[in-house]
Amino acid sequence: MTIDITPRDLPIALIGTAGGTFALWANAPAKIAIPTALLIVFDIRIRRWRQRT
Repeated sequence: MTIDITPRDLPIALIGTAGGTFALWANAPAKIAIPTALLIVFDIRIRRWRQRT
């Protein structure tokens, strides 16, 4: 299994950062705002490799 984490293009990264900052400013819990912003900013792909028998 491999997990690839790469930053997205700049406009989407700025939107994710702004959204997370706005959520924290609006008194949203950090447990929710920060992971959500990170999911928007980063492109996370999980690949599962199967062995051939």
